Amino acid sequence: MEGGGGGSNKRWRFASPNPAVAAAGERSIQRYTLDLQGCLDERGPRPVIPLSIGDPSSCPSFRTRPEAVEAVATALRSGELHGYPSRDTNLAACRAVAEYLSCDLPYKLSPDDVILTSGCTHAIETVMSVFGQPGVNILLPRPGYPKHEAHAVFHHMEIRHYDLVPERGWEVDLEAVEALADENTVAIVIINPNNPCGSVYTYEHLSKIAATANKLGILVIVDEVYGHLVYGGTPFVPMGVFGETVPILTLGAISKRWAVPGWRFGWIVICDPKCILKETKVFHSLRTFRMLTADPATFVQGAIPHIMKSTNGEFFSKIIKLLKETAEICYDEIKEIKCETRHITVVKH
Repeated sequence: MEGGGGGSNKRWRFASPNPAVAAAGERSIQRYTLDLQGCLDERGPRPVIPLSIGDPSSCPSFRTRPEAVEAVATALRSGELHGYPSRDTNLAACRAVAEYLSCDLPYKLSPDDVILTSGCTHAIETVMSVFGQPGVNILLPRPGYPKHEAHAVFHHMEIRHYDLVPERGWEVDLEAVEALADENTVAIVIINPNNPCGSVYTYEHLSKIAATANKLGILVIVDEVYGHLVYGGTPFVPMGVFGETVPILTLGAISKRWAVPGWRFGWIVICDPKCILKETKVFHSLRTFRMLTADPATFVQGAIPHIMKSTNGEFFSKIIKLLKETAEICYDEIKEIKCETRHITVVKH
């Protein structure tokens, strides 16, 4: 019977969804981790520790500051932040992010340099949407974070992988970058501190990356969602320090440093004191695309100025101390598994 159920001869025209979705999904490890979790017996004698997702809040030891929680609660109780964000609320949050990041830069960012996103994944999606079109290519690290590749694939960009060199602390193979780039290359993606390798790039190496990008005439997109979460001898240096050398889009969030990934607050920051991205209309395109997508939760935006100003160094130091201790426990225990240590390299930074 025409119009009937699955047994009819009706030809439905929506039977072929966008194949780019399936292609992008193949780049994500989430489908595999979900399959693995589905095989676990929750009644088993041994607890399973999830190491596949960067969610510090899942462990009681990693709790954000009470002041941050109170700032969100106060914003909710005010009754003024239940609607869409006002211009004043958005501006205050952008100003807070600009001031927070400017502390580590040789120039000052303005609120106009900040585009708010619902977490760092949304920032990735926004940037790839703006640059993604058939015929262009983007340089991504190998190994890298799968969502950069997934969104590039979804937007029909050609992906060209450059290698990270383990013998040099997972530094970028800059000679390979120069060989890969051509007139259709729009950007290089850098992840620092690195996910998944855990490396932290030195000032000197970041300077070379910036100089190489300048030579090639391409943009640097830097994922710094793990910014400042480092220990050891190599301090974290924001890529934005080299904004005078090459235009940089910095992607970040409060997810990791404040241990609140569920609050979904991130940003794209334009580190471009020479205003090259405004001249090339990239700035305008980023803002236009953001008008097509959802804002971070209004009450979180309202709480951000207080969260960023009230969080002191003691909290951050405690988080790093815990990270170091737990990482070393994992490192030492993994070394004892002989069948594993033959095949993996763990980098301690």
